[in-house]
Amino acid sequence: MIKCLAIDDEPLALQLLADNISRIPFLELVTCCDDAFAANKIMQEQSVDLIFIDIQMPGITGLQFIQSLVKKPMVIIVTAYKQYALDGFALDVVDYLMKPVSLDRFMKACNKAKDLYQLKQSAEHNNLPKQDYMFVNVGYSLVKINYNEITYVEGLKDYIQIHTSTSQKAAVVRMSMKSIEEQLPAYFERIHKSFIVNINKITSIRKNALFIADKELPVSDSYKQVIEKLIK
Repeated sequence: MIKCLAIDDEPLALQLLADNISRIPFLELVTCCDDAFAANKIMQEQSVDLIFIDIQMPGITGLQFIQSLVKKPMVIIVTAYKQYALDGFALDVVDYLMKPVSLDRFMKACNKAKDLYQLKQSAEHNNLPKQDYMFVNVGYSLVKINYNEITYVEGLKDYIQIHTSTSQKAAVVRMSMKSIEEQLPAYFERIHKSFIVNINKITSIRKNALFIADKELPVSDSYKQVIEKLIK
């Protein structure tokens, strides 16, 4: 069972959310909270795997609460404000649901959370070393990407493009460059505010650029020490 927490300052919305959660057989509702402060207290006292949270709440918003978490559980945002979707996905939320939420759409989001939960549980159960792949949200699917197949990552405002040696089409993901940089293994280096490269894929280097096959990527002045380190 996935232990979850429902957070919303609107009583009716919170009641509807709790009702939807009760319909999902693999979810166990720990409790409902009407603000982030109450939720934070609950999370300090007991384990929570998944939170459903609104954005506009008194005191501290849902996005601010997610950012404040050191050990972050899975998150599904449930809100009436579509303009915060990019901000939400930049925080690696599982899904972003618009009120009123249909039950089939709610179930789809919960199934995505279940898939992620089972992957984490499997890794912990088998005592595996740090995994050599990641799953990213592409559209409404979780796509597996092997780290050693990534050639470079390109930042595009609120999105990133993950280029791989196994596909001609890059995976477009709502994620920040900072977030992906923290997940990648040590053989990836930032060479520009918009580019992270797999150093094992570099074929040649120039003063202000490097090449991966025939693709030229710029190296900014603030990251030239990376090139110097590679050459040495």
